[in-house]
Amino acid sequence: CGGVGGVLLRLCLFLAPVTKTVSPMSSTGSRRFRSTSSMQGFSELARERSKTVTSFYNQSTIDVSAEKVRSPDFIPASVRLTLATLLYSGKSPDGHHILSSAKYLHKELPVRIAHRIKGFRSLPFIIGCNPTILQVHELYIRAYQVLSDFPLIKDQDEDRRFCKLVHQLLDDHKDVVTMLAQGFRECRRHIQDESIIRNFLDTTLCSRLGIRMLATHHLALHEDNPDFVGIICRRLSPKKIIEKWVDFSRRLSEHQYGNAPRVRINGHVAARFPFIPLPLDYILPELLKNAMRATMESHLDTPYNVPDVVVTIANNDTDFVIRISDRGGGIPHKIIDKVMDYHFSTAEESAQDPRMSNFFNNITNSGNQSSPMHGFGFGLPTSRAYAEYLGGSLSIQSMQGIGTDVYLRLRHIDGKGESFRV
Repeated sequence: CGGVGGVLLRLCLFLAPVTKTVSPMSSTGSRRFRSTSSMQGFSELARERSKTVTSFYNQSTIDVSAEKVRSPDFIPASVRLTLATLLYSGKSPDGHHILSSAKYLHKELPVRIAHRIKGFRSLPFIIGCNPTILQVHELYIRAYQVLSDFPLIKDQDEDRRFCKLVHQLLDDHKDVVTMLAQGFRECRRHIQDESIIRNFLDTTLCSRLGIRMLATHHLALHEDNPDFVGIICRRLSPKKIIEKWVDFSRRLSEHQYGNAPRVRINGHVAARFPFIPLPLDYILPELLKNAMRATMESHLDTPYNVPDVVVTIANNDTDFVIRISDRGGGIPHKIIDKVMDYHFSTAEESAQDPRMSNFFNNITNSGNQSSPMHGFGFGLPTSRAYAEYLGGSLSIQSMQGIGTDVYLRLRHIDGKGESFRV
């Protein structure tokens, strides 16, 4: 990284406000000046960036948010809610439930973001200095600043302004997972202790999922949808959400191969229960893309005669299980223990086949907002981390030479067991 001085110089240059020169208007020697509105916009941007630079060197406020406790019981300031609480909190005709949600989010988001900033600061020095990871670090610091500066929410007008801010922050952070994957790949050779990185990524990615669920839930409370309470679908059909991502994955495969495996869905296909589609919209396409890729890879010589992928749904009072079974030849014994590691990707090896050269480039940038992970080695470990965050699990059973079964097990949010907390 060129030493501490070089890093700080690069950091300051990276964060410093951008300036533009004033160009001549004509041969008369008069100058073209910015309009008042553009100058105001530039000044606001400069002030905001200046705050961000300052916060890199004086983060006492962030430290307090990350470590503060409530007296006298010393309960952590971050309050994680069960989905049952969100589901059964109800709606009030006067919109009081929306204001309560906004006030909770206004207090909760800066605390959670402060914890993530603290996590970035604890990374090994040479990794934390990576420009891509620094960019994500700055996104979190900016989010903390603008949320902390937002006034207390007392009425619907302030809530509308707050919703606009939350919308913007969600959009600003939509590529964070991809950026983290790229950044850690760039400094991969400097990683000596994989457990440190795994713990950081598990915590950061799961925290990000929780933040996005809470933020999206608040925004969705403003919508009039009888089938939903915020982001919670009252009667989610696993079969329908699986069919949606099957269609998506098959289109990808057909575009590249000219064909795709058929997918058969069996088991408790009529099951319906309250759940959140958002995490399933990340996990399911990852698992289905893997199954289809393995199937097509192992049948490149007979691409129009490939075995089906079978998806089985099992539902009970406590949890539900989705099993995805393929006949893609299974996972070799030498790598079975690595497929859940960040940075490990079988796409690199298979992409060496000229018949696969374009497929992985395209599939890497396709899919849901959080799913362009193929080829970075983030798909399976991120799905596993999300499943465990949701109180469930993701496990793999492979028979080399035959195929692979992936089991996604998730708890019900209104079942007999305790629901997970967001």
